[in-house]
Amino acid sequence: MLCMIYRSSKRDQTYLYVEKRDDFSAVPDELLKSFGQPQFSMVINLATRTKLAGADIEKVREALSSQGYYLQLPPPPESLLKLHLNNKPE
Repeated sequence: MLCMIYRSSKRDQTYLYVEKRDDFSAVPDELLKSFGQPQFSMVINLATRTKLAGADIEKVREALSSQGYYLQLPPPPESLLKLHLNNKPE
């Protein structure tokens, strides 16, 4: 299964996976508006991979099959307060 990956022009570290190049027909209009102009990044073959760098490959495959796209969001920012409290000496 080939997959096209596009990066967002509006949101850093946000990617959109679709099955066909430049075919965003399955992607909701509101999502495309907030995503911005999709910028082509790469093509990958999901059939020959066992994992992806920033996404769960099974979730990507499932989303592509069921809804026709997958949206990869950046990891949540690390809470410095939480990190500080967890490393606090007792």
